[in-house]
Amino acid sequence: MSQSALDDDELFDEIASETRREVEEALEQAYDALPAADAIWDVEGGNSLGMLNGLKAGLDVGAAESHLRDAKKSFLMGQRADAFDDADDLEADIADLEALIGSIEDAHEMAGDLASTIPELKSDLDALHGDEGEEEEEEEE
Repeated sequence: MSQSALDDDELFDEIASETRREVEEALEQAYDALPAADAIWDVEGGNSLGMLNGLKAGLDVGAAESHLRDAKKSFLMGQRADAFDDADDLEADIADLEALIGSIEDAHEMAGDLASTIPELKSDLDALHGDEGEEEEEEEE
């Protein structure tokens, strides 16, 4: 085998290791960017709307999506170049992280929808009970 071919193989092995490291680092950054469990469990608010807004804020995935995208780009590049001896663990980690981010985004949207609905619902209930209160006052007179 020529020295040039040996150097190319060494370079490819080095690139494969660097690419794997890039994927692992991007995944780690994505996990670190996700909200802490306490951020969605220990929510404070003066009322249900405040609590829902706090929950919605706690369910922000932040930069996790960007880091996941970086991990996927590096992974796909390495996978297509056949640079990984065994990439099943990386592929599983990426899939798990995608699912987790999707769940957090779904919960964020639900909390936002509920937070948007609560003021209208309160207003409708106030109007209903306000009308009942007026009827009771008229009956007493």
